[in-house]
Amino acid sequence: MKLIEPIQDLYQEDFAHCYGCGRLNEYGHHLKTYLEGDLTKSTFLPKDYHIAIEGFVYGGLLASLIDCHGTGSASIFYAMHNGITITKDNAPRFVTGNLNVTYLKPTPLGKELKITGELKEISRKKVITSIKIDVDGNCTVKGKVTAILLPENFGKVK
Repeated sequence: MKLIEPIQDLYQEDFAHCYGCGRLNEYGHHLKTYLEGDLTKSTFLPKDYHIAIEGFVYGGLLASLIDCHGTGSASIFYAMHNGITITKDNAPRFVTGNLNVTYLKPTPLGKELKITGELKEISRKKVITSIKIDVDGNCTVKGKVTAILLPENFGKVK
């Protein structure tokens, strides 16, 4: 599968409001997840106000980046596994079923975060990914995201 655009730019409008990755959320992080080989990649530069203690990134922000990168990665890996050619508005959409985050060391402010995702398990309605955040080549946070495929009628009023 060839994916040039970030997966988040291909989500349907109804599913593009997420604070972490929604292109339609003017206040959000606007995380962008790309496929590179067998891995997914994102980058993020925390702002000065994403502070925990002086000089370090707030852990909740790091968890949200792992969460959104994990669900975006799930969409990409699911499409690859099922032979879906992703185009505008047909990207499979996932939500978080479980998020496990391990903080390995403090993550410094003022540095670009490199976020990488790897497929661990895939089934008909579930994708598990392993996500890590690196700063200057050092892993500061790792996580595991269990993402659940949304049904096609999710959120539709009957």
